[in-house]
Amino acid sequence: MEIKRSGSQPSSIGPAEWFTGAVRIDQPFQGTAPARVGGAVVTFEPGARTAWHTHPLGQTLIVTAGCGWAQREGGAVEEIQPGDIVWFEAGEKHWHGATPTTGMTHIAIAEKLDGKAVEWLEQVSDEQYRW
Repeated sequence: MEIKRSGSQPSSIGPAEWFTGAVRIDQPFQGTAPARVGGAVVTFEPGARTAWHTHPLGQTLIVTAGCGWAQREGGAVEEIQPGDIVWFEAGEKHWHGATPTTGMTHIAIAEKLDGKAVEWLEQVSDEQYRW
């Protein structure tokens, strides 16, 4: 058994290659082999969002605070709120983040396939974000 105490690991800033706007990432759990699961608590300031991306084995989001948006390629932008659980299928191109006026926090969970949990793609344009 391992217990990682709250506040024992530093937060990081979401890299500009993967995010638009101010994003804080806390990674309280990362599985060690043979486990493949890992996760992060991601906090988006108003207007912040991920770039388009995919996950080889899918991704689960658990919204814990605020109000956000999520969209899969070809689908409508969907509002997500605390208590909502979002599942993206393996290989499904998508993005997620805060609304323009309200921040949002979610827990993101994904498994690694051959050591990789995410494939980052192009940024979500302002036009795509504002739909």
